[in-house]
Order: sequence, then structure tokens, then C-alpha cells
Amino acid sequence: MNIDFNKTDGLVPVVIQDEQTLEVLMLGYMNQEAYDKTVQENVVTFFSRSKQRLWTKGETSQNFLHVKSMHIDCDNDTLLIKVKADGPTCHTGSRSCFQTEYNQNFINELENIIADRYENPVEGSYVNKLRNKGLKKITQKVGEEGVEVVIAALHETNKELIDESSDLVFHLLVLLREKGLSLQQIAKNLEERHK
Repeated sequence: MNIDFNKTDGLVPVVIQDEQTLEVLMLGYMNQEAYDKTVQENVVTFFSRSKQRLWTKGETSQNFLHVKSMHIDCDNDTLLIKVKADGPTCHTGSRSCFQTEYNQNFINELENIIADRYENPVEGSYVNKLRNKGLKKITQKVGEEGVEVVIAALHETNKELIDESSDLVFHLLVLLREKGLSLQQIAKNLEERHK
């Protein structure tokens, strides 16, 4: 990457984004040395303006930010780094340093939770009970929830429509996982159709 560290007195802003949920987790700054260390170790290191030294996120908390991809902006003076976080990113214990009222990308997070239930079954988990009943039962649940969404839209309150829609999305995510598909594939397909 051809980063222009000179434009901003040796430091460039770095936006940290969760690779799965796309939620913005934090903003930090890098100098050339921090950038080189990040590239070499594949773990995000910043230049701390308050400590005036390199600072690897997670060096105390062990909540490291593992680099999944790096992107530079059109002016070559800002980085976007997509990461897999080992735990909460904010020193307050929150998932993000930005206190949004809800996780705007919870559906992506839910997809990850379902995938984890498949890979690491938890006794008593609804996902595992459904999975054990097989593809036919999963598809039946998607069909049932779809019908309930239609009924709620025509005859019930908005709250009930939200509840039924949530059930439909959840069961659809389980079906996608059962078939080895992802939301990312659906999003890419929708994007292509939009063009």
C-alpha cells in the first residue's frame, strides 16, 4: 500500500471494522512503524498519541484485533482494517467504542452464533434441536414462519409482525447454514440483481 504518512504529520487514521458484522469497532492512528508491525504480525498495532509509543491493541486485555483485510482510501491517507476481535474492543468492556443504541449488524452476528452451534453443539440449544431433526423440519419451520408473517401483516399488530418476521429470519439463517450457504452470498446476489 502506498500510504501518505506525510500528509498528516506522520500519523494516519485507522478505522477498525468487524469483518463479519461490519460494525465499526474503533478509530486509532498509525505511523509507518505501527503499520509495518501490523502487517508483519497480522495483529493491529497503533501509535498511541497519549503514550507516545507503539501500542498493540490487546497487549493488556488480551483482546487482540486480528487483521483479516486492509484497505486504503482514495486519498491514500486513511486505512480501513477489517478484523476478528478476540473480545470486546472498547476499554469499557463494550464490543465497540461507539455507543450505538443497538448492534446494527446483529443479523450477521446471529449467523455466526448459529454457525458456532453447528461447529460446537450446546446441549439444549434450539439450533441443535432443530438441526438434529434434519433438513425437512428446518424447511418446514421456514414455511410456517413465512405464513405467520403474512397473517401478521394482514391481521395483527406491528409488534406481532416484527416477532413473526424475526422468527422467519432466524429459521432462514438456520436453513442457509444447513445448506452450507451464507448471508454474504445472498447479499452479493441481491447486489448483482440491483445492477
